[in-house]
Amino acid sequence: MKASIPAKQVAKVNRLRRISRLLDNAIPLPGTKIRFGLDPILGLLPGGGDTITGGISAYIVVEAARMGLPRDVLYKMVGNILLDSFAGTIPVVGDLFDVGWKANIKNIELLEKHLDIAKESKSNTLFLIGLILVLALIVLGLAAIAFFTVTWFWNLVIN
Repeated sequence: MKASIPAKQVAKVNRLRRISRLLDNAIPLPGTKIRFGLDPILGLLPGGGDTITGGISAYIVVEAARMGLPRDVLYKMVGNILLDSFAGTIPVVGDLFDVGWKANIKNIELLEKHLDIAKESKSNTLFLIGLILVLALIVLGLAAIAFFTVTWFWNLVIN
């Protein structure tokens, strides 16, 4: 039998769930069962969109780490974000991938599945700091890739 989850933790999970739905499932495509969120829409913005959504996705993982999720689950969550972010750098195809992959929804499902484990374990501060740094480097790296890609393309068009 699972132990009850503290109200503060439930509120945090609900907030993270709302964020993930906004990014991945907020908008239904009329006449279909397909739903998408702001992630593929913001991904259409050259340079900044994937950086913004990557940062928000990283926030979800950091909050999960603060809740004490095991490292192997956090690694899966980071892997979901990496796949989503790298695919998102491919114009148009990456945005279509975002519609189907839904990394944030997958990460919330991982979080909810492991809440009972999270209650028993304590967050490792050093690991959390390292995780934040790695996620920040990933987001900044993707921003740099996007910037240089847009600059290169702009130079191709101008010259």
